[in-house]
Amino acid sequence: MQYNNRSLWSSIMPVTKHLLIINVIMWLATLVLLQTSKVDLRLWLGLYYWQLSEFNIAQPFTHMFMHASWTHIFFNMFQLWMFGSLLERVMGSKRFLFYYISCGLGAALCQELVWQFTMQGIYIPVVGASGAIFGILVAFGLIFPNLSLYIIPIPFPVKAKWVVLAFGIIELWLGITGTFAGVAHFAHLGGMIAGIIMVLYWKHNGTLTRGNGFY
Repeated sequence: MQYNNRSLWSSIMPVTKHLLIINVIMWLATLVLLQTSKVDLRLWLGLYYWQLSEFNIAQPFTHMFMHASWTHIFFNMFQLWMFGSLLERVMGSKRFLFYYISCGLGAALCQELVWQFTMQGIYIPVVGASGAIFGILVAFGLIFPNLSLYIIPIPFPVKAKWVVLAFGIIELWLGITGTFAGVAHFAHLGGMIAGIIMVLYWKHNGTLTRGNGFY
């Protein structure tokens, strides 16, 4: 008799796994350099307003691998671990990587537009994978809309589509009201918008069908 001894780690899909590893390595590198050389990578690789001298063209990409605190990276990577492998199986690894990066870039673009029109908080760099993660949540809600999720502290299951809709409304409200000003709510919305556009386009042209995920 044979037993399946695959570990939890080995069951993670390759792109999801490598994204987890890269984010953790960048977080550890940030801590080490900050302690040893007083160099803060977040000030170099975080996203600045495009008209500031601190901005460089790589930041819309690099910002999504920087994190502000251990809780920040923990919750982002937990959600990537929770939903990433499933979506990677549905989309395929190459498409999933394209989707993840595109949502992160969409988050950066949305944040730049908000800075352009409001000029608020432009001197504070934005860091984190949250834009890409919110894109992942959107994809999950669109691909598995009727799958029930248990969300603490709600004592009953909620369909994925309603969870994602609630996240979007909350982020919009928090961004407009300025609640939790240290959080880039509009970057989160940018990741969600980019995700909606891509998933609906793929659904429309038949790239993602009922047979490989939609129901």
